[in-house]
Amino acid sequence: MRLVMNEPVERTDRPYARRWWALLVLCLSLLIIVMANTALTVAAPDMTQDLGLSSADLQWVIDGYTVPYAALMLLLGAIGDKYSRRGALVLGLVVFAGGAVFGYLADSSTAVIAARAVMGVGAALIMPATLSLLAATFPKRERAKAITLWTATAGLAIAAGPVVAGALLRDHGWSSTFLINVPVAAVAIVGALVLVPPSKAGHHDRIDYVGGVLSVVWVGALVYMIIEGPHFGWGVRAVTAAVVAGVGLLAFVLWELRHPRPVLDVRRFTGRRFAGSNLAVALFFLAVFGAFYYLTQHLQFVLGYDALDTGVRMLPLAGAVFVGSALTGWLTPRVGMKWTVGAGMVGGTTALALLTRVDAASTYGDFVAPLVILGLAIGLALSPCTDAIMGSFPESDLGVGGAVNDTSLELGGSLGIAILGSLLSTSYDHHLTDATAGSKLPADALASAQDSVGAGYAVAQGIGDKAHRLAAQAAQATDPQQAAGLKEQAGQLATGARQMADAVGSSFSDAVAHTSLVGAVILGIGTVVVVLLLPRRDASVAPTEPAAEEKELADSSAH
Repeated sequence: MRLVMNEPVERTDRPYARRWWALLVLCLSLLIIVMANTALTVAAPDMTQDLGLSSADLQWVIDGYTVPYAALMLLLGAIGDKYSRRGALVLGLVVFAGGAVFGYLADSSTAVIAARAVMGVGAALIMPATLSLLAATFPKRERAKAITLWTATAGLAIAAGPVVAGALLRDHGWSSTFLINVPVAAVAIVGALVLVPPSKAGHHDRIDYVGGVLSVVWVGALVYMIIEGPHFGWGVRAVTAAVVAGVGLLAFVLWELRHPRPVLDVRRFTGRRFAGSNLAVALFFLAVFGAFYYLTQHLQFVLGYDALDTGVRMLPLAGAVFVGSALTGWLTPRVGMKWTVGAGMVGGTTALALLTRVDAASTYGDFVAPLVILGLAIGLALSPCTDAIMGSFPESDLGVGGAVNDTSLELGGSLGIAILGSLLSTSYDHHLTDATAGSKLPADALASAQDSVGAGYAVAQGIGDKAHRLAAQAAQATDPQQAAGLKEQAGQLATGARQMADAVGSSFSDAVAHTSLVGAVILGIGTVVVVLLLPRRDASVAPTEPAAEEKELADSSAH
């Protein structure tokens, strides 16, 4: 047996014997690119302190990964289809690992942002390649099961990122969260060469580079606008990005409608199954990423858990994803994807609705049920949607199919963090202003505390430190009158520090409840739209649908 697998999967007349081992490699590749974002949420405080990051710097450290990742997937998915899907995977892993080494060595905000951007380019190669290789390697009767495991891996990565980062941060600096990606990527590269068969499209048509570049422009501008506007204000840059995104999308649609071999046939979105599945993926990750954004902050800052403890307490979500994925494999063939996806979205809405009960007295126990329900919902809804999206593309365009699914996911996640994160910040600001009214807190200290929950606790800590210093001076003072005055001031400051910490905690808890309510309303309305949009056709019909859809698209193009 050869060490490197060189026989293309398209040339085999029977299912690839080591396909489940190949799936393990694909899931490992998926794991590190999802963990790259979730791990950063717990490493951010240490990074902010070490590099002196502003809130704007930190936002772009997080989102410097997202912009190239979302913008490049469609074009790179098409290139992978034409030349080599496995080659795209391996190249992406190399680029991703290189960006991780760059991030480990970075000593400034600019360098970290650049490293994250390089990792985003690598992720844009990896993500669509994992799905296209999965679909090419597995026969259609097994594809849904493989996609279920792929989806479950994504759910595991959401919770595993903070656990791994938290364990590293106990003994190492924030840069170790970058370096951990390198050995994992190396194992995945070797596994890809040994276990994953080569695959590419059967046709030799030229790539629609104009359409690909237009997709990069409009998706990149849209993601930039989503990040810039809510967080930094609707200034010239955000408005310009919005205009570029709108014009770029219009140009992309018009070009693709006229091109004989488009990078993405936009007529697919007229199909209810395809459109509904993409909408469900986007809405679900809007809710999941938004909720994850503020739940990790609440666990760390309000409940006082360290990075590792926070990650461990997110594990119920990961376990529930696996249970939900197992359920969807049993339910979807019996009731159809319409009702399985609908049940998952109702579950997600319910989880967010439960979070509206969060207040200053809430403990971790109040978060367990929402986390479990949200995990079950992810498992139920996302696998059928991903299967439907991939099933809508012919074998020659599997990379594009994976890119469409992943772009919907990434746009939804970006919207979730932008919309719910911005709402969280505004709500926290307003609640803290009300809670500290009449407290005689200096205006500059209040402004600093309003920046974020971490900054709020830092202000309270600063007041407490000042109280300790005055108490120490009182203990050393020889003049009894002076000592009594210092002791009184120290007592007042200590009381003020406790009141400030209580105000920050209650304000953030109220902001979490308010933000969850808005998230539940958005996902609830989206649930109704998705259920109305998805066809009633039984899931068992799905495997024959792509061929019919291709014929219909070909006929419409001919006319």
